[in-house]
Amino acid sequence: MILIIGLRVVLRYAYDRFRLQRGSRINIAIFGAGELGATTARVLRQQSAHNYRLVAYFDDNPTIHHKFLNGIKIFNPKKAFVEVIKKNDIKVVVLAIDELAEERRIDFINQCLTLKLKVLKVPQTEAWLNNNLNIGQIKNINFEDLLNRSPIRLDESVVNETITGKVILVTGCAGSIGSEIVRQLLKYKPKMIVGLDQAETPLAELVLSLQQHPECTVFKSVIGDVKDYKKLIQVFEQYRPKYVFHAAAYKHVPIMELFPAEAVLTNVMGTRHVADAASLFEVEKFVMVSTDKAVNPSNVMGASKRIAEIYVQALNFRKNNHTQFITTRFGNVLGSNGSVIPIFQRQIEQRQPITVTDPNITRFFMTIPEACQLVLEAGAMGNGGEIFIFDMGEPVRIADLAEKMVQMAGLTLGKDIEIVFTGLRPGEKLYEELLSEQEGTILTHHPKIKKAAVRVHDYLEASQQVDMLCQLVQTGCTDQEIVETMKTIVPEFISQNSIY
Repeated sequence: MILIIGLRVVLRYAYDRFRLQRGSRINIAIFGAGELGATTARVLRQQSAHNYRLVAYFDDNPTIHHKFLNGIKIFNPKKAFVEVIKKNDIKVVVLAIDELAEERRIDFINQCLTLKLKVLKVPQTEAWLNNNLNIGQIKNINFEDLLNRSPIRLDESVVNETITGKVILVTGCAGSIGSEIVRQLLKYKPKMIVGLDQAETPLAELVLSLQQHPECTVFKSVIGDVKDYKKLIQVFEQYRPKYVFHAAAYKHVPIMELFPAEAVLTNVMGTRHVADAASLFEVEKFVMVSTDKAVNPSNVMGASKRIAEIYVQALNFRKNNHTQFITTRFGNVLGSNGSVIPIFQRQIEQRQPITVTDPNITRFFMTIPEACQLVLEAGAMGNGGEIFIFDMGEPVRIADLAEKMVQMAGLTLGKDIEIVFTGLRPGEKLYEELLSEQEGTILTHHPKIKKAAVRVHDYLEASQQVDMLCQLVQTGCTDQEIVETMKTIVPEFISQNSIY
């Protein structure tokens, strides 16, 4: 038995050594010498569709330092990291640890990037295909991994109670936020999800992507525009939704500076149409997706969203209204259509200069799933009339974001690629705010959601102001007149870097 076992060990060792020495191999280390780290090493050894050679483990647990796991030594990353990396010419580090504090994970990744190491990550165990880890599931880290924010935990019971068995309408369902809201709603077993969008191709792509979900049969796609009130009435009449998530909007700041009439028609009039239809058909809850750019707006897009906020909140308190109108306000969403992340990624892939508007510009960032989870939670906890603001963490300097993305791509800033500062775009400001100077906050039971203490506008006054603005647009007045009228409705609207 000793001979047989010994022979197997020798043959396995000889095979591994022969296989690893063939061709050009890249030395790698695994951060995490626990069960997940051992599983990752086993996958690397058993699956040959890679050119990695494991030469070291790193782990924060002091009780296993200088021990061996499957013949590979375990080192203390806080003392011997740089020395081991240089001595073994390690080029890649794989994060393979389930329980790791956010700050420690970010510190370790930054340490790797400083040493120009490529960082890969192993997905959480529940994400493995057929409960087996595959080499193809070990992916590059992305910028979301560098956001210093603890995981969001939803009150599943409350969300489940409000969604299960009900018909839900999602406007702008083919967009970044709308499509993720649809995907997350599917988990709560609604009776039906009606997805309304005017963009044909993205809507078709959403339908195809949802076919992977077993619950996809409850999703009904509808081509329609929120500016078309008759179409909205038909949709409400046919499907009788009990919950509305209003995500349809124009959101690109520089584009809306050029076309203020379109910003008003979609963001103001379109929101009014959906809200009025919801009130008419006595929808239980209407949740509007807003933006931090509505706070002390410096551009047409932000001002149009603020006017929509005012109208929706005022409608909530109108006499004989039976719908609870709730507004959610958050900042930039990582990976959304038109956000800086996809733009920077394309520029890095094509080795083009990375364009940043200003060295000091900062933005709040949140991932798409995070934002949509908080939208669902806020909708469930709201009683009507609230403007909920989300904990966005610390603002991120865009130039730092670009530099990190260059490092994650394994490139050197100034050598392989440059950052070019182009100047602020029309309507853009250096930093965004989640509250105006006149607004305070009220705590809620969820640590990441607060209520803005804002003045409630009279419905009659808000309705007349929206009427006046929409009629002005429909009569073909000048862009200057439109913006001037918007500024009378939102006095804190002060244009920046703009012809207005």
